[in-house]
Amino acid sequence: MILVHHLNNSRSQRVLWLLEELALPYEIVHHQRDAKTMLAPPSLLAVHPLGKSPVIVDGAYTIAETGAIIEYLVEKAGGKLRPAAGTPERMAWTYWMHYAEGSAMSPLLLKLIFGAMPDRAPALMRPLVRGIAKQALSSFVDPNLKTHFDYWESVLSQVPWFAGQEFSAADIMMSFPLEAAAQRGDVRNGRPRVAQFLETIHARPAYKVALEKGGPYAFAD
Repeated sequence: MILVHHLNNSRSQRVLWLLEELALPYEIVHHQRDAKTMLAPPSLLAVHPLGKSPVIVDGAYTIAETGAIIEYLVEKAGGKLRPAAGTPERMAWTYWMHYAEGSAMSPLLLKLIFGAMPDRAPALMRPLVRGIAKQALSSFVDPNLKTHFDYWESVLSQVPWFAGQEFSAADIMMSFPLEAAAQRGDVRNGRPRVAQFLETIHARPAYKVALEKGGPYAFAD
């Protein structure tokens, strides 16, 4: 049985969704973020040295990193939700599997960090920190995000799914960046294809079942 160490409001929601799409049996071990710091609890350190989620345990294997987990589960399911080798769709699939965390999440994380900095600074330092954060956001983070957002809209204007004409695990991998962008960056504004993508994935039966099993998930709005 596959054990999924699931953290609320995290990337691990993608793993639950994938398992539902693949119809693989699994069990969930729930972990809750600290209500004040929003950090993962110490219980995850007992599962993996980095103490982060997602992590799955399948027999002798303990696997971290969403992309590695998704590739492992797709292989376990006989290649379901993965285009055939040697096709343009497979190359696109591989690209988006790596792009999601390698390129897309970095500016979104910076958006979160700089947005939270003023409130977490000492009271006397807040005006200075607020000015620094505002400058970083306006001069670097937000322009970078716009480039990524427009890129997604351009791709989804050509094909319905990131790897081509068929829904695949690459769309599951890309779901978290787009959901985070919808929450933090108003990605839907002026980008109807991105908005349609989010609406379509949120309507999938497997997505809804995974959401029920995973618990509260702030990004599914």
